[in-house]
This record gives sequence, structure tokens and C-alpha cells, in this order.
Amino acid sequence: MNELRNRVAVVTGAASGIGFALCDRFARDAMSVVMADIETSALEEAAEKIRAHGGEVLTSTVDVSKAHEVEQLAADSYARFGAVHVVCNNAGVGGGGVQATLSVAEWDWVLGVNLHGVVHGIASFLPRMLASGEEGHIVNTASMAGHVGFPGMGPYNASKYAVVGLSEALFHELKGTNVGVSALCPGWVKTQIASSSRNRPADLPERVMTAEDAARSQYISQVIESGLPPAAIADLVKDAIVTNKFWIMSHPEMLPGIRMRADEILAGRNPGSRIEEP
Repeated sequence: MNELRNRVAVVTGAASGIGFALCDRFARDAMSVVMADIETSALEEAAEKIRAHGGEVLTSTVDVSKAHEVEQLAADSYARFGAVHVVCNNAGVGGGGVQATLSVAEWDWVLGVNLHGVVHGIASFLPRMLASGEEGHIVNTASMAGHVGFPGMGPYNASKYAVVGLSEALFHELKGTNVGVSALCPGWVKTQIASSSRNRPADLPERVMTAEDAARSQYISQVIESGLPPAAIADLVKDAIVTNKFWIMSHPEMLPGIRMRADEILAGRNPGSRIEEP
């Protein structure tokens, strides 16, 4: 897709962080934007900022872990605009903890949003995009945590590894079609992901934090606060869409960690340290 003007983009997790930055970038490029998020009030506030660019905006309160809600999002998007050209499966939460202390319900929450949210987006939008015959592009938000396993982040790692894998498979499946795909794998970005607990399901109790959990959480919050601005990620995504680039890597200084892991696998060595421990 070398032309975004007058096209339609759908973004999940659109009320803040990378999702909001994507909507802002697309609106500045004269695209119509469908903004989906689980936080209704934050979503409407964000939409007003996007409308200031003069573009058309549709908002939808969506829990991406629920397939029927994402299917309704697709139906509403096509009913409103007649077409969708870009889909950013971006909604995510940052749940984690030492795996010996995690409940299955905790795993279900993180995988439901981070992995099944992407699966639901593909299942609902991709067939329609292919059938239209128009150029399109899907961007799946993974993470550097989809390439390197970080301690205390098991559910998050598992979800992001899965998004990387399904995106690679999708890239091969879509060769020769009208739809491209990219895997967004950012490092530390200044977002609200460290406060994902604000969107925990009502029936999911708050975790009892160990001292190790608390120290790690504080460390992660600090590095996120000093991370890249989301707008920088949105610019990389736009470039990947118009150039049909699969890998979107925001932090080149983190790439040696991927090489280290590959070298360990090929040499049969046990995993080494990946990040500075808090």
C-alpha cells in the first residue's frame, strides 16, 4: 500500500499509547479511523483529539478477547465505511509474575487479550479484506518479548512469541494476495502498559505481589517511563505499511539479544541473561 489517503484503518487498544499514536498518524495522513478500546471514556476523549485533524472517526468499545465483539467491530466498520484497508491488532495487557505463583485465570486474561485478540482480528477482518480485492495491510503488535524470554513475564512472553509465530505464518500465506502483514516488535515504549491492572476483569482477583514481583514491576515501570514516544513507533508502522515491510523493530540496540538466543539454540547452550535484573 503506497497510498493511505482516503483509506480506512482499524486500531484496537486505540485510547492510549501506541494505539492512539497510530490513529493520530493515520488521521494526519487523511485516513478514516475506527478506534476500538475497552475503556469507553478514555476512548471518547482520544477520539475527540483525532477528530481535530478533520478525519472521520468511528469509536467502538470492544473487549478483543471476545470473538463476537471483534466480529461486530468488523461488521460495523464495513457498514460505516464500506471497506477496511489497514487493521492494527494492537490491544494488549502486561500481566506477569513468577509462574509458580500465577493462577490459570491470570494466564487466560493475558493470552485472551494479547493472543486471542490478534486471532479474532485476523478471523474477522482478513476474509473481508481478501474478498474486496483492494490493497490492505495487517499489523500485529508483538514485542521484543516475542523474541527473548524475560523472567517474571511468562504469560506476556508466551502471548508475544505466539503473535510473532502466527504473523510469520500469515506472511507466507498472504504472498501473492492483495493483503500484506507486519509484526511490530517494540522494546521499551512510554505507554500505560505497566498499569494494565486498571482493565483486569472484575472476576479476576488482584495478584498478591511478592517482593521479587514488586521490585521487577518497579524496574519495568522505570524503563517504560524512559522509553520511546509512541509517535515514533507510529511512524515506523506507517513506513512498514507503505513499503510492505514485515519486521518492525524499534530498538536496534536490543537486536543482539535475538542473536544471542539464536546462537545458544544452535550451540545447544542453556539460556543466558537477557536483561539487567532489578
